[in-house]
Amino acid sequence: MKEYDVIIIGGGHAGTEASLASARCGSNTLLVTQNFHTIGQMSCNPSIGGIGKGHLTKEVDALGGVMARAADAAGIHFRTLNKKKGPAVWATRSQADRDLYKTFIQKEIRSQEHLNVLDGEVIDIIIKDNTVTGIELVNGSILKAKNVILTAGTFLSGMIHIGNKSFSAGRIGEDASNKLSKRMKALDLMMGRLKTGTPPRLNGDTINYSQLIEQPGDKPRPVFSFMGNAADHPEQINCYIARTNEKTHDHIKKSLKNSPLFNGVITGKGPRYCPSIEDKVTRFTEKNSHQIFLEPEGLKTNLVYPNGISTSLPEEDQEAFIRTIQGLENVKIEKYGYAIEYDFFDPRGLTSFLENKKIAGFFMAGQINGTTGYEEAASQGIVAGINASLKSQGKEMWSPARENSYIGVMIDDLITQGAPEPYRMFTSRAEHRLYLREDNADERLTAIGFKLGSVNKKRFDIFNNKQNLIKKEIVSLKEFKFIENNKSVSAFDFLKRPNNSYESLKEFASNYNFTDQEIGKNCATRIKYEGYIVRQNNEVIRSKRDEEMKLPKKINYSLITALSKEARENLSLAKPENLRQASRIPGVTPAAISILKVQIKAIKNNEKEMAQNAK
Repeated sequence: MKEYDVIIIGGGHAGTEASLASARCGSNTLLVTQNFHTIGQMSCNPSIGGIGKGHLTKEVDALGGVMARAADAAGIHFRTLNKKKGPAVWATRSQADRDLYKTFIQKEIRSQEHLNVLDGEVIDIIIKDNTVTGIELVNGSILKAKNVILTAGTFLSGMIHIGNKSFSAGRIGEDASNKLSKRMKALDLMMGRLKTGTPPRLNGDTINYSQLIEQPGDKPRPVFSFMGNAADHPEQINCYIARTNEKTHDHIKKSLKNSPLFNGVITGKGPRYCPSIEDKVTRFTEKNSHQIFLEPEGLKTNLVYPNGISTSLPEEDQEAFIRTIQGLENVKIEKYGYAIEYDFFDPRGLTSFLENKKIAGFFMAGQINGTTGYEEAASQGIVAGINASLKSQGKEMWSPARENSYIGVMIDDLITQGAPEPYRMFTSRAEHRLYLREDNADERLTAIGFKLGSVNKKRFDIFNNKQNLIKKEIVSLKEFKFIENNKSVSAFDFLKRPNNSYESLKEFASNYNFTDQEIGKNCATRIKYEGYIVRQNNEVIRSKRDEEMKLPKKINYSLITALSKEARENLSLAKPENLRQASRIPGVTPAAISILKVQIKAIKNNEKEMAQNAK
């Protein structure tokens, strides 16, 4: 029998970030996984980032996490998405070498102080008086823990579907955690069923690339980690674009009777923003073509990931429709696509610290909270790891705020609105996205991470040096003036204009002492958004006072008849901590918030009166 401060169950993206964060914060940490060699495995597309997801990756990095550094070490194709729009929504994305990524993560796990790893299957989480005390392994071993983080991904009662074939698995080739799932159901927690899927893997040697559109990476290449540079990247290769056609769609439509998505076998809700090809051809009937990104899985493999044709059709139907696509007429399928259904927990049962409301010391992170994607999982993992460590040390826990991070937006969305379908991050979900940019994620979160213990002194010193350089450059830009159209203009005012960049300043002020290009770009972006952000911050300050009003735990929403039935039911389910959380719950209108303010005041007055009578 051993005892740990924090035990993490599951070695996926949530589990690795949780275990590393807990250990960095100084807690005696154990990561339990079925097989060490699968830690850091990219079970779907080997890519990191994208719209909204790149922001999350940068924020995890700013808090000291590993995902961005692994993406830099393994990235074989880098692009910045949304470049036609403003810098606030620019999004970094990298295609990774699957093996290089996994190797980097495993090396980090092995070298992390205060972190141990155990191969084993967890069959029970031991709970006494509604508090976690440890876990039980399949061999009967008991491990004590002050806190436990569950990051089981798709493994809880995972069921894979390929056409009419269905079998139990956490992902292809790995056993599902059926015993643990059964135990979780016995705890009477809010649970449901979701679905996700993956496309077939193609043999790149059998693809006719001359018939496809070549998609090179960006030059200069973007870098993910604030600690990284382009020299960290391995060899770079191209991706390619193909398209489905009407013949492809006809094949798919004829096969729908064999699709578990359409014949009633799959009941779990799938991701709206990453639909299967079956969904696409039935939901978007006006389109006679859909884009497919052919993305290599690594430098030493011929496997290619066809992003955009996730499917659970029978194997013979997958071959038939794929070979109707130009360039793929003679393609060989190495691994068939499949759908997977799995148990998840309604995230409305969690606090903003990702701790279960019913069971003290029991944290949950990742896909089991109803999210989809590596980046969403990693973001939850680092928050759960930090908080489990803080709790084990008797310190105050931390919840990221909506106005300060996309991680805060995601967690707030989950715990107030639940996950009626797999949740994916988009920049449009954030009210303050002009401030929540990729380039300033460190400015927003690194000092917080240092205070919490997840960011080390070396990294914090590098961050402080960068901030000092930015401040110094802003002063220089204000002081430097040049003549434009017979008028004196400061470099600072020049950069305020929408189409002017730090690079274009060189054309007008060649004698200016230019700093590092990245520092200069950061300054230019700050200057452009300065006015908007000041207004945004003022709005936040004005609304924060009311939003932070605490809702008493003993409030009985079902008795507040002035609220609508929908509001009463959803408030009772979510049990929000404050008015800000309550305002985001479906059915809770501004009028309902006013009613809740009256209730808070009435309860406080009643408590004050009782205290006076007791005297």
